[in-house]
Amino acid sequence: MLWRRGSALSEQDVVDALAQAAVANIVSGMIVGLGAGRTAARGVRALAERVRDDKLDIQCVAASNATEALARELGLPLTDFALVEEIDILIDGADEVDKDMRVMKGSRGAMTRERMLAWASRHCVFMVDEQKVSDKIGTLTSLPVALMAFGLSSTRRAIRDLGLNGVCRRDLDGNFFLTDNGNLVLDIKLNGQEDLEHLAAQLNDLPGVIDHGLFLSEADVILIDHKGEVERLER
Repeated sequence: MLWRRGSALSEQDVVDALAQAAVANIVSGMIVGLGAGRTAARGVRALAERVRDDKLDIQCVAASNATEALARELGLPLTDFALVEEIDILIDGADEVDKDMRVMKGSRGAMTRERMLAWASRHCVFMVDEQKVSDKIGTLTSLPVALMAFGLSSTRRAIRDLGLNGVCRRDLDGNFFLTDNGNLVLDIKLNGQEDLEHLAAQLNDLPGVIDHGLFLSEADVILIDHKGEVERLER
């Protein structure tokens, strides 16, 4: 199904169309999860517009420190996720999706918190540009794996034993990238032959692995921006 917002759209309108489609069904009384990254930030801005224009009474929980800061700047009401039992809807971006509605996350290193929000959410909506759609996730992007620094070498050896090789992510200054929870991130290039469900289970079984970017069943809706027309995939 395609969702349109007019016929002649500027680049900014295209961004708005995707974000507005993601927040269109949010109503007063909801607790809304806010993902991390640039695409999620577009959803945060669209939600702030709806809260202002439609006088929505909602509460939000954020998946990253950056998202929380943006939400506060835009005047969105935030609550502590530690006090929230259930989220009504999660609005998030993705690094890659496929037509089986599997999602790759983690370019911002927030996959642990994002998965926790998704797990607690009744409804998960992910937004992507059409260039992020592949036949199988892992084709366009690496698989990020969050690791504890404690036991790093032994954990990396266990990951190599699974037939996977990766590099520890670094920031622009050459220092190890740390997530908001203080974890390292190992970026792994997949070969396209992996059984993703089996791989996810194997990674979940490694004690030093905190989380990974394979979101295989979390998505209820994926919105895909085709230059102003928004395709809706629904589970």
